[in-house]
Amino acid sequence: MPAIVISESGGGHDFPAKLTGQVVVCSVIAAFGGLMFGYDIGISGGVTSMDDFLIKFFPVVYAKKHRAKENNYCKYDNQYLQLFTSSLYLAAIVASFFASMACKKFGRKPAIQAASVFFVAGAILNTVAKDLLMLILGRLFLGFGVGFGNQAVPLFISEIAPAKYRGGLNICFQLLITVGILCANIINYFTSNIHPYGWRVSLGGAAVPAIILLVGSIIIVETPTSLIERGKEDQGLKTLRKIRGVEDVEKEFNELVHATELAKQAKHAYRNLMKRNSRPQLICAALLQVFQQFTGINVIMFYAPVLFQTMGFKSDASLLSAVVTGLVNVLSTLVAVFSVDKIGRRKLLIEAAVQMLVAQSVMGAILAVYLKATNEMPSNYAIFVVFLVCLFVSGFAWSWGPLGWLIPSEIFPLETRSAGFFFAVSTNMLFTFLIAQAFLTMLCQMRSGIFFFFVAWIVVMGSFAIFLLPETKGVPIDEMNERVWKKHWFWKRYFDDDDREMQAKADQEKQLA
Repeated sequence: MPAIVISESGGGHDFPAKLTGQVVVCSVIAAFGGLMFGYDIGISGGVTSMDDFLIKFFPVVYAKKHRAKENNYCKYDNQYLQLFTSSLYLAAIVASFFASMACKKFGRKPAIQAASVFFVAGAILNTVAKDLLMLILGRLFLGFGVGFGNQAVPLFISEIAPAKYRGGLNICFQLLITVGILCANIINYFTSNIHPYGWRVSLGGAAVPAIILLVGSIIIVETPTSLIERGKEDQGLKTLRKIRGVEDVEKEFNELVHATELAKQAKHAYRNLMKRNSRPQLICAALLQVFQQFTGINVIMFYAPVLFQTMGFKSDASLLSAVVTGLVNVLSTLVAVFSVDKIGRRKLLIEAAVQMLVAQSVMGAILAVYLKATNEMPSNYAIFVVFLVCLFVSGFAWSWGPLGWLIPSEIFPLETRSAGFFFAVSTNMLFTFLIAQAFLTMLCQMRSGIFFFFVAWIVVMGSFAIFLLPETKGVPIDEMNERVWKKHWFWKRYFDDDDREMQAKADQEKQLA
């Protein structure tokens, strides 16, 4: 592709760069980690609605599903069935901790390769599973793959991308998550008619994006930041020239070296993350992950076929409806790719909060009126609910979905970047686990009220975006403190001690001079 010359301005410096084909290719290959994650999100919901799968592993759920007059909201309420989906995220929490250390010690590229190996192993175990224990073990391996991938990929893309295009390139990760979900929904639609092993085909398909990532990771470069961080400055300079497409990279290189030296002085990354001047980034990164899950999106993505069957759709129709929402998810994420670096992060988050609020409220009201414990919802209202689900998914897909990964990957200084992003990833996995483990029980107990539960959270997160989240569009990631956090009306108070200390040092140097 043609190279686009840009200039990144920050702190009085100009960083000449081109949007090179090398950066685009590396970003897309790395983003296949998102395809792995998305495929698993989409595949698990469809598989858990397949009768052949339920008969083999969850016969009690199969019996409840087909029992006459069974409560619409409680058909799938089974802790072991929920554990099939949620166990992956427990493993991902543990894996993301080891991944953060691997990223720092060995680099972003080896961590991405490890993610693909874990994922292939998990896919194989799930495909050949003979009992529930083997099935859960496979999910745990998949979880390690997700933990390593979600830790390494957004950091990798943020560190190789020019600041002007960092948002769009980073959202490739979320875009491929949505593509993975769509592919999974399409595969589930066809494999549901392959008896009795269609579910094995669906689960085995997870190996495909993992193998692509493993092969592709051989040709991607390591990030200049990681190379410099590990003492390979000459190689870091060479790589920086390669990915920027220009020879004049000394200013950016010197800034990376300076940031690395500061990071080395702060030897205890996790301890430094607890300091007062790291709280704004830590709080915002963690809250974004909590809010991302409490939009209710994974209720839709994990359990879309289950949810549509609850509303009266037959098995094939519910899987087809999940395909439709998956397609909306992909197309809407493309909106974020092309708009996030023009419109900015905050505006997308605020607009989407309003859109999701309306969709969830109307959805909950329709279910409260028309879907009782044992009846079937009128078809016209069921179709309208699918439309509302699409409206909700589109809002999430161009805002809280991709930006929940983008913003935490760009707001931490180098000395706490891996540790800070670990907290973001692990928080995401923890709350994904909680939602996945609790949703079917909550649906049984709260019925349509579950939608209003998520509505209340959307009000809170919309307020957070309006009042507490700063704009990070176009700011070089090593200048966030100076240009973003220290100028924010609320968070700047956390840096007062730093400013006073710097002023005292400056005064002391002036007196000595």
